[in-house]
Order: sequence, then structure tokens, then C-alpha cells
Amino acid sequence: MSRLVVLGGAESGVGAAVLAKVKGFDVFLSDMGNIRQDYVDTLRKWDIPFEQGGHSAELILNADEVVKSPGIPSTAPMVKALREQGTHIISEIEFASRYDSAKKICITGSNGKTTTTSLIHFLLKEAGLNVGLGGNIGKSYAMQVATEKHDYYVLEISSFQLDDAYEFRPDIAIITNITPDHLDRYDHKMENYVKAKFRIVQNLRPEDCFIFDSDDAITITHLSKIVMQAKMLPFSQEKEVEQGAFLKGDKIVMRYGPEESEIFLKELALGGKHNVYNSMAAALAAKASGISDEVIRMGLKSFEPIEHRLEPVLSVGDVLYINDSKATNVDSAWYALECQSRPVVWIVGGKDKGNDYSILNEVVKSKVKAIVCLGVDNSKIHAAFEGMVGSDMIADTLSAEEAVQKAAEFAEGGDVVLLSPCCASFDLFKSYEDRGKQFKEAVRHL
Repeated sequence: MSRLVVLGGAESGVGAAVLAKVKGFDVFLSDMGNIRQDYVDTLRKWDIPFEQGGHSAELILNADEVVKSPGIPSTAPMVKALREQGTHIISEIEFASRYDSAKKICITGSNGKTTTTSLIHFLLKEAGLNVGLGGNIGKSYAMQVATEKHDYYVLEISSFQLDDAYEFRPDIAIITNITPDHLDRYDHKMENYVKAKFRIVQNLRPEDCFIFDSDDAITITHLSKIVMQAKMLPFSQEKEVEQGAFLKGDKIVMRYGPEESEIFLKELALGGKHNVYNSMAAALAAKASGISDEVIRMGLKSFEPIEHRLEPVLSVGDVLYINDSKATNVDSAWYALECQSRPVVWIVGGKDKGNDYSILNEVVKSKVKAIVCLGVDNSKIHAAFEGMVGSDMIADTLSAEEAVQKAAEFAEGGDVVLLSPCCASFDLFKSYEDRGKQFKEAVRHL
């Protein structure tokens, strides 16, 4: 019996452990920290041996193969020890795909991947297909392969999940865009991060599709250096494309094979320039999956926005509060600010991932009237923006409640209070979801 060890006891790790159990492996799960109670319950239900609060070398180093959760960096001592002895380390998506014959639509990118993934899942469901949603969003892909049966999967995939993928192959691969993010995990080298994202296309065949933003300079530069076998479907707001999607006046034109179809921008459920890109990518993926133009058009019209992504919460005294807690990098915060048409009181801050805030200078000057910092160390935010809004219009806070109170003091009728933090949440919150929920709760208390 082959021994499989899973490192990390959260969503992806527990899913991988259950799949290993179902497939007859001698499986063991280990987590350096504490495992959440519902995950502990799942492991016990499936009779899977596990440990928490530390790694036992004698129970891990004897593995034939290891599934590593994406949150664990390759610099972790146990990961280094496994690599030094030559143990093969893979990701949950790599492991699960060995036992899955469903068609896979896989989305990666620095921004827009959750929205694009959710849109595609919605379009496929509207078309009546039996489709699972997983990866970096929703339920673990491995858990679904172990306990459910789908004909299609729509998977949001992070660069960390791709780092340990080798044979994994989507039928349709999408890169939404590539901007600097998580560089702390890639030796602060942009090239390493770009290569990690492009691992999504490494096994594509001629009958597969690659959907990408042809306005994104980093994507296009890397694409020119590699050989691509798959059918290429670019999307653009700047130029016409022969195959793919592009903007023409007030409508999106989609070309797939000999067919051409159109969708008016005013019909899209999601506003903002960035969401036009997301809608184009989703429409192309649906089209390549054989879904009719009518279903695609109706789906793009009726889609509901995602929680924690430019989510309107409430209007209080003619001030609109927007929860964009999922904006954990500079680029997604830029999108959030760029699509506001009212003066913005901006709530920003958290665990900095080596952010370069200068990218935001123009949009902050033109849109932002006041800044509320929500983080343990806000010195970089002060240094970057205090000169733009003035020292009396920037404040430091240490809780969602305090941040909302301060923002309400700065805001006047007709303003927007936008939580778009630019940073990870781990200094004050458990996750970006926890931060978003606490923000919404504080708004409701106003």
C-alpha cells in the first residue's frame, strides 16, 4: 500500500486526504498549526490519522509522495527535508486530476479570477450542465472528485497551486492578467511569478483552448517566448481580434470559429472596465464549451455580484459603503478605485506583501478625499499618500468597527466608503472573508 502524506489541514489538504482514503492509500495528514474543528470532524469521520500543532518527521519522511497545501512555502523546513531526500511533492489539483475524467476549465491570474470563475460556473449551470466549482474558491476539488460526480469543473487556481502541478491539464485554460503579486514567495522576481502562472498551459494539446488578455503586456511578452499548441482565444478592449472577443463601440463582439455574436455593454450585470474583461473571458469559455449565444447573453445579464468583491453593502445618509475585502493586492485596489464615480473615503491596509503603491498615485489623486488605515503597521501607506489627501484626512485604526466609524466621520452625502485593502488580512483578521464580514457588520451598526 502506497503511503501518501498530506501537509496542511485546511480545505485542500482535507479534501486530498479524503480522496487518498477513498483510493486505498495509507494516508496521514499533518499540520503545523491548529486544524479547524469542522475539518477535524471530517478527518475523524473518514478515519484518517492526523496530527496538529507540529510535524513528526518519522511519520512524514517515510511518504512515497506528499500533497502540499498551497499556503505552505517551499522554504518550510519539512518541505526542504522532503525535497532533499527526493520525495515527490505535488499539489491537491495534481493529485485529484489523476482520478478525474471531467472536462476542466481552469482560471488563473493576478486579478479577476474569482469573478471570472464564478461567471463561467454560472453560465455552465444556466446551460443545464452538471458542473462543479472548486480550486481556490468553494469546495476542495479533491473532495468533489472523491464524493461527487461532475461532467465539468470550473477551477480557480492560484500560482501556489500550480507550483506543484506537473501532469495537470485543463481543457480550457484562462489567464485573466498578470501584475506583481505574492513576489515574497518568488524570490521577489517577477519572472518567477509569471512562469508559475504559465504552468497552467504547460500540458495543453491542439484540441484545447487558451483564453488570455491580449492587452496585458506581461502576458503577451511571455507568450512570445513559448510554444503554444492550443487554440488561442485572446480578448481585448483596445484592438480587433480574428478569433476571441473585442470591444467595438458599446458592445462586445465574440468570434469563435466561423460564428460572430454581440453583447451590448449596458446588458452586462457587472459594471467597470475590469468586469468587461472578466465577462469577455467567461463568454469565450462558455462558447468553447458549446453553450449557445442566447444562454451566454442572458447569463451575463442576470449574474449576481460576488461577496467581498466590490459588493455594495448599504447606503447610510446618502453614503454608499462598498466591501471589496478580496482586493489583497495593489492592482485590484486600483480597479476598485478606478471604477468609482463619487468621491471616495478609502479604507486600506493590512499585511503588506512588498507593495509598490506608486501605481496608485494618479487614481488616488483623482478619486480619494480621505484615507482610513486598517492595519498594524501603516507607515508605508502614510508615506505614499499623506501628501495627496493631507495629514488631517488620514487616520489609523485597529478594527473594522473603528475604521467604519472614522470613515463615516470623513464622509459626506454623495460619497463612497470603499474597503479595498490592497493587503493581506492576517495582521488583524483570520482571512479576507473575516475582514469583509466584520466590515459589513460594522456598517450595519452605524
